Amino acid sequence: MPAVFPFHAIQFSPAAGQLTDLIAPPYDVLDTAGKNRLLAKNANNIVAIDLPHTPAKELGPPAAYDAAAALFRKHLSSGVLAKSGTPAIFAYRQTFASEGRTFERCGMFATVEVVPFGPRTGGGVLPHEETFSGPKEDRMALMKATNAQLSPIFGLHADEQGRATKLTREIMSRSAPTRVAQLADPQQSVKQEIWEVTDPAIIKAYQDALAGEDIFIADGHHRYTTQLNYLKHLESQGTVPANHPARRCMMVLIGMSDPGLVIWPTHRVLGGMKDYSWAKFLTTASDHMKFEPVAGGIKAIGHALDTVTHMGEHRFALYDFATGQGCLAIPQHPDPLAARFPEKPKAWRDLTVAFCQYVIVEQVCQAKLNAGNAVKWAFPHTIAEVEDIGKGAETGAGGGAGFAQLAVIVRPTPLTAVRDVSRANQLMPQKSTFFYPKLATGLFVNSLE
Repeated sequence: MPAVFPFHAIQFSPAAGQLTDLIAPPYDVLDTAGKNRLLAKNANNIVAIDLPHTPAKELGPPAAYDAAAALFRKHLSSGVLAKSGTPAIFAYRQTFASEGRTFERCGMFATVEVVPFGPRTGGGVLPHEETFSGPKEDRMALMKATNAQLSPIFGLHADEQGRATKLTREIMSRSAPTRVAQLADPQQSVKQEIWEVTDPAIIKAYQDALAGEDIFIADGHHRYTTQLNYLKHLESQGTVPANHPARRCMMVLIGMSDPGLVIWPTHRVLGGMKDYSWAKFLTTASDHMKFEPVAGGIKAIGHALDTVTHMGEHRFALYDFATGQGCLAIPQHPDPLAARFPEKPKAWRDLTVAFCQYVIVEQVCQAKLNAGNAVKWAFPHTIAEVEDIGKGAETGAGGGAGFAQLAVIVRPTPLTAVRDVSRANQLMPQKSTFFYPKLATGLFVNSLE
């Protein structure tokens, strides 16, 4: 693994207000209404800095980033934010519910050596999803303005012996957390707990437990790429010393052996197709897919996807918003992407999200139902959010009035696929995974000055 370090964390001081009212979800799941709700609770909420303009994920006006940087400096000078004098790592637990069960996902806040993506001796940083240009431009403008990393990267490591996970959970069992907060999520409120670790022996034991491990980026591909680009920007201006803070990136590191690791699906809602109808889609797609109709609406279709197993592991579901009809489906052929992508590993070609992008969207919807033009996408994670988009709502996943035509309902991408595709140095399509819940933004800020 790239070298792991304690860091001088910037945190909200108690005088700033209740921590619950100061933290936020990551910028990329918020819209204007969500930002305003957070600021209504406390004007100091981190979202005022981390989301300087909406809509998120695209470059905003320079004045927005200048204002965010000015507010960040004001908070530091006034004591709303304070930088710790002692370097530390921080054990981090999130308690949440999923599918009727309660989970505790445990990891460690630390800074990690900034290295280019890809395999390397001793462990590298491996991406698993493709990225978009807009979010990288936005995050770069904000990082240049603030000279700070405002939210952590979510990094997974194999932890096959469970050493890091065991140590992290032991730290939590020995004492009460040093800070506790609740973070409102579209689905629920997620408990956030922090334990500060300054003991050099414990820090060394944690570093040793990570030796030789790869880091798989679970969430934050755009933000890690931004950190790489920021370092290149500094190097273009002169020498950047080996101990410069910009050479270290704040991450939450979670072992794949952690029992609280949960992956949710990322469904696709497609729209903007001029020649689309459910009947035309079924006829056009029949060369590529086998269908099994499901009656009862989208909830029944989602239930069937979870419970009907005779169609195998590669099954997915389709739903037409105009007619309310839907079905389960599987690829017509056992390896449908082999001819187009022979160089890709089987784990990549088996991904339902890859089949969705390269067959359903490109070969059927785009080529045959939209005159070769691009379709519009939304990426909801729950059936309820799919329904909302179908009713014309615009959520953090996308959508809007008159948008929804076809939903592709998928099962979660297996964790083994994330590992296998990443280790093969390949990228999944965008929005292939959703590690639930998101990490909180605002628990710590990492200064790059």
